[in-house]
Amino acid sequence: MLPIALALAGAAVCGFVWMVRSGQCDDLDTPATRVLIDED
Repeated sequence: MLPIALALAGAAVCGFVWMVRSGQCDDLDTPATRVLIDED
């Protein structure tokens, strides 16, 4: 059971590092306010 838990934790950490390096956390404000701005 412990090796499976360690593998899942390692996968989660790798996914988090990949997400931060790819820039998905660079702009946290614009997507939240984009819904409120009507461009049509």
